[in-house]
Amino acid sequence: MPMPGLIWSVLWPPFLAAVAALLLWSLFGPVVALLLFSVFLLLLLLQHAVNLRALANWLVAPPGAEVPDGSGAWGDVFNVIYQSGRVQSSSQYQLSAALERFQRAAEAMPDGIVMLNEADQIEWCNPVAETQFDISNQRDHLQRITYLVRQAQFTDYLSAHNYAEPLVMKSLRNADLTLSIQLVPFGDRQKMLLSRDITQLERVETMRRDFIANVSHELRTPLTVVGGFLETFEDAEHINMEQSRRHFQLMHDQTRRMQGLVDDLLTLSRLESKQEKMPEEAVDVRALLQTLHKEAQSLSAGRHRLHLELGTECNLLGNERDLRSAFGNLVSNAVRYTPEGGDIVLRWERKGAEARFCVQDSGIGIESQYISRLTERFYRVDRGRSRETGGTGLGLSIVKHILTRHQGRLEISSEPGKGSLFCACFPERRVIE
Repeated sequence: MPMPGLIWSVLWPPFLAAVAALLLWSLFGPVVALLLFSVFLLLLLLQHAVNLRALANWLVAPPGAEVPDGSGAWGDVFNVIYQSGRVQSSSQYQLSAALERFQRAAEAMPDGIVMLNEADQIEWCNPVAETQFDISNQRDHLQRITYLVRQAQFTDYLSAHNYAEPLVMKSLRNADLTLSIQLVPFGDRQKMLLSRDITQLERVETMRRDFIANVSHELRTPLTVVGGFLETFEDAEHINMEQSRRHFQLMHDQTRRMQGLVDDLLTLSRLESKQEKMPEEAVDVRALLQTLHKEAQSLSAGRHRLHLELGTECNLLGNERDLRSAFGNLVSNAVRYTPEGGDIVLRWERKGAEARFCVQDSGIGIESQYISRLTERFYRVDRGRSRETGGTGLGLSIVKHILTRHQGRLEISSEPGKGSLFCACFPERRVIE
């Protein structure tokens, strides 16, 4: 009801009583008129008192309580309050729903979020932030963030009030965790602390720097050799052909080394490209291994005893070019790193549901602490000896990528002084009987 109508509904009973009192005054005199008017006002006051009590009880009652029955203007008052309460409840429900949606969205974010008040106290945080900072939304409510994250660089960043650039820091509780932290001021001197796990990005960046450094280092030696000989030929007045042949042979060897490195890098780039779809076919593994066995004999030049054991006739579903590259790397590594007079066994077998190609040698072996890193790019247990054998340091990394694309895995076991065993294992769904 509009406010003027509500006011009139309150004032019209006393006004009518006053008019009636004036009429009674003229008819019965002032005593009767004032007595009746006073009784009316007393009854009206009693009615207001009863309705006021009903209003007070209704206001303190639980939500959804029945609206009191009010006579006259009080019925309109109760109705106005009821309608206003419904509007307020609807608005409150919408705000609560919006706040709940916001909290759910913030809790589902992959980044950490911590809401801080003007005193840098925690008002709210999502589960990711709880894990990253080892804090609790319930236990640490209104605790100062600097009491819980006790790192000098974080405290300095918080007090510097210069939040244009994020802070990158290691977690004290988890040394393997690297966080990128940024504060965003908002509202009345409040702050939102955003944290992102960049551990993987840091690892990729480290791998990129190491990769560039390793490639540069691997190319420097052959380029130096070739460049040195070319300068010698340029400055020589008379060329000794016998000596030049030896120089040409060395330059040819270094050129092949650079070519092998470039080929391996291109192979790795192709294997890591997710856009290239791997064509698959039935690969005749027995024929492939017979070819690799002949190539290994040629590479060995009689310095080793090579054996080929074909224990199964099954084939593989896969890419023949990639499998040839993976198997060839395992075989050539065995030839390179096995001393003269050693034994090398190439074995194609079934073990349970899996099919396995294994290369076993009687070389110097590898200590156990180095085995987990053998498939890293350019990783070498003995750098000097590896360069003497002509390897690029990318062979096992290529093998790992090829096996991953075939849902396979590489198993390595070795014992110093007794040799090593490298097995490429393929799941049953890749085996063709």
